[in-house]
Amino acid sequence: MHMENERLDFLIKEKLEIIQNDDVFSFSTDALLLAHFTKVKKQDTIMDLCSGNGVIPLLLSDKGQQAIDGIEIQQQLVDMAQRSIVHNHLENRIQMHHMDLKEAHKQFSPAKYSLITCNPPYFKANQAFQHQKEAHKIARHEIMCTLEDCCFAARHLLKQGGRFVMVHRAERLMDVLTYMRTYQIEPKKLHFIYSKQGKVAQTIVVEGRKGGNQGLDIQTPFYIYNNDGTYTKEMREIYYG
Repeated sequence: MHMENERLDFLIKEKLEIIQNDDVFSFSTDALLLAHFTKVKKQDTIMDLCSGNGVIPLLLSDKGQQAIDGIEIQQQLVDMAQRSIVHNHLENRIQMHHMDLKEAHKQFSPAKYSLITCNPPYFKANQAFQHQKEAHKIARHEIMCTLEDCCFAARHLLKQGGRFVMVHRAERLMDVLTYMRTYQIEPKKLHFIYSKQGKVAQTIVVEGRKGGNQGLDIQTPFYIYNNDGTYTKEMREIYYG
């Protein structure tokens, strides 16, 4: 079950376990926020792009009985995800695809999914500071795929009226909104995530709708920490239910 340097972590609220390896990839709070703000409908067909070790499919699996697909380019992460899926007895619902999402339009028929999630690489490939480990570089920097690649794939995969939910850094808000609209995914909801009150926003979660009408709803600010450094009530609910 465990390979060298791997550990089994708990997703407490969902009562699931996930294989992690800090040398390759471990999910962050951003993944929890993306899953939290993603509303799953009973009839949804779901795809997760840039799936990493499968944390988003696992989290979303607790929201219903829908089938969930995931695309991830790094073989080691796909292997970790697949073992986590089997460990949690979800192999009949979650399927990982080891592939480049830039090939999704060739491998998947168009308009197949009603809901797509994505926690993409945040940093541009030419950024001065980059992680030294190759697996971390691929997960965090736009080396193997860009924000535009994600939006292109989402447009192909989404049904008309389908939803695309993405978490990203707040400083790249305009890039996210621009590329979504470029690929006919109209931004509809925007969540600003703050570490605590009085700080600038660090993270955004944006929901777009393929072919949607214009009109963007700015949601209530979300704070991760209280001023004393403890988790807010809202953040504790994400972790613990």
